[in-house]
Amino acid sequence: MKKPVIIVESPTKARTIKKFLPPRYVVKASVGHVRDLPKSTLGVDIENGFTPHYLTIKGKGDIIKELRAAVKGASNVYLATDPDREGEAIAWHLAELLKLDDPQRIELHEITKEAARKALKNAHRIDMDRVNAQQARRILDRLVGYKISPLLWAKVRGGLSAGRVQSVAVRLIVERERAIRAFVPKEYWTISGQFATKREPELPFTADLVTRFGEKVEIADQGEADAILEQLERASSSVESIKQREVRRHAPPPFTTSTMQQEASRRLRLRVRRTMQIAQALYEGVDLGGSEGTTGLITYMRTDSTRISEQARELGREYIVGEYGEQYYGGRTHRAREGAQDAHEAIRPTSVFRSPASLAHVLRRDDLRLYTLIWERFVASQMASAIIDQTTVEIASGDYGFRTTGSVVKFPGFMRLYKPVEEGEEKGPARLPELREGDELERRKLAPAQHFTEPPPRYTEASLVRALEENGIGRPSTYSTIVETIQARGYVRQQERKFMPTEIGEAVNDLLVEHFRKIMDPAFTAEMETDLDKVAEGRENWVALLASFYGPFADELAAAEKKLPKLDIRDEPTDEICPNCGRPMVIKMGRFGKFISCSGYPECKTTRPIVKDTGAICPKDGGAIVERVSRRGRKFYGCINYPKCDFISWDRVVPDRCPVCGSYVVTKTRRGITHLECAADRTHDVSSLASAEVAEAAVSS
Repeated sequence: MKKPVIIVESPTKARTIKKFLPPRYVVKASVGHVRDLPKSTLGVDIENGFTPHYLTIKGKGDIIKELRAAVKGASNVYLATDPDREGEAIAWHLAELLKLDDPQRIELHEITKEAARKALKNAHRIDMDRVNAQQARRILDRLVGYKISPLLWAKVRGGLSAGRVQSVAVRLIVERERAIRAFVPKEYWTISGQFATKREPELPFTADLVTRFGEKVEIADQGEADAILEQLERASSSVESIKQREVRRHAPPPFTTSTMQQEASRRLRLRVRRTMQIAQALYEGVDLGGSEGTTGLITYMRTDSTRISEQARELGREYIVGEYGEQYYGGRTHRAREGAQDAHEAIRPTSVFRSPASLAHVLRRDDLRLYTLIWERFVASQMASAIIDQTTVEIASGDYGFRTTGSVVKFPGFMRLYKPVEEGEEKGPARLPELREGDELERRKLAPAQHFTEPPPRYTEASLVRALEENGIGRPSTYSTIVETIQARGYVRQQERKFMPTEIGEAVNDLLVEHFRKIMDPAFTAEMETDLDKVAEGRENWVALLASFYGPFADELAAAEKKLPKLDIRDEPTDEICPNCGRPMVIKMGRFGKFISCSGYPECKTTRPIVKDTGAICPKDGGAIVERVSRRGRKFYGCINYPKCDFISWDRVVPDRCPVCGSYVVTKTRRGITHLECAADRTHDVSSLASAEVAEAAVSS
């Protein structure tokens, strides 16, 4: 009997869907992409309409064989890859590779039983406009990377590369760093005063000096501050005016990809990549046990829309009214930013009634923290505005004016559940005494303070993502990749969670800015994103777009090959001293990434790897397990106390221990599928451990 076959990308998603569909459905996973451009050659026929030459990805042979066998006798084939352009392209690649005559495309914006059944009823053909937009993006990136990188190898050094979007991100970081270096601090002073009324002398309050002769006061140095203090000492003080107003603070919108990454970084101190790994696991499905079984906990996590469905809005209202009362429901419709795509809803829980507390026994710590953030943000977005009574008091002291502001939360609204992290506590005194216009005030003391203006801050992962979004660079699906790639290439590094360009990063950036001005122009990159959107909407031809880009790019490339100078790049210094010869150790870039070497090379050949902590503990001596690279470039995991401790594992060691025997747990990849396994006994059940570890290991490998 012929059966319908559903093909998804992820094995986790496949298991989730299989559990709540009828038994007649066969659900298979492609485990990501199945075809791509070749690694060793350009793979694009520029002279023949930019025709791409796709190859089956190495190691996918068994998976493809299994998929071909599954669809051979299928009654219908449904392609349920992710509901974005990349997912659309994967669906098309699957249809081409498996030679499907009439594949049906279904989109799962959330992985629940209701969503799956609704998607099957609304199956449609593959959207070739979206496919072509993704093809255009892939080819653009290939042209830039494979044409400029060899130039960098010849003129700078081997192992370097350029990226159409990533290089612009590096430029933002370089330019910010140079603005910091060029910044000249400017001295300024402030003066605050402590006052009290005769009615309530026991309740003094503080106000800041803000005006002189009714104009904003600026105090340049100590001399000017002292002169003002002398005048203030002789002046009497009184309440000039009292203004009271009601301020409404509106609830923030539910999360987009960008705002989720930013808030998770600020509140939870999660890296962008880690945030997306956890969100992916929450979207693909978690086994809740009991009658619920395995289900997706959040909607699709790659979106720049703040829209939510009417059903979600109604359920949100039901929850808020039941939990807090009718007065706490706001039900605001949040306007999306200009240029945002509206293909998906905002990121929200698939069921608002599935509270974080109800999942505390199921989810691991970081998974629960991110789910809580998403859940609270969604619920708060539907709550009423906070109402704040704000009192502003102006104080006259001779020719000068002081001001103080007190705020009292009259009705907390959404702030009962969620307060934006940047807001902090309300500023101003916790309580002002009873004040009336004309009241004479006792001035208790005057406090001058010296300050200096500060340079613009370095980018964090959160602020870089925000800058990329504001400049129209990349899309929600690419932010995490951009942030990781610029670090992996050695062009930037993080210090105290802030980005700084490396010497090689600055050198490469300067060369690219000088010789490839269009590609390195944020406005041009944003315009290209808009053009790709037009292709996805069927309003622009993808081949024509590539042609319009490649002509000027080829001219810049030819000019750069003639004019670009050869650079001498110095190695990065370290604070370490070579244990063998006493000379300074430096950081070098090798074939397999960065490593530490003696600056006396080739006379002294002392080297050591730069290790990466995995968070796991050595089963032999309790030391940290770190990621290393062998002399032949193969990644392995060993104890940080080597050579005293000789523990080694060629499989990635994860922080969890086997729940059955307590042995360490590793990731294994078989037939393209990564899973967890007890190192002592592979038959032990470790399925309760986090799927995010599998995702991270798969990306790392």
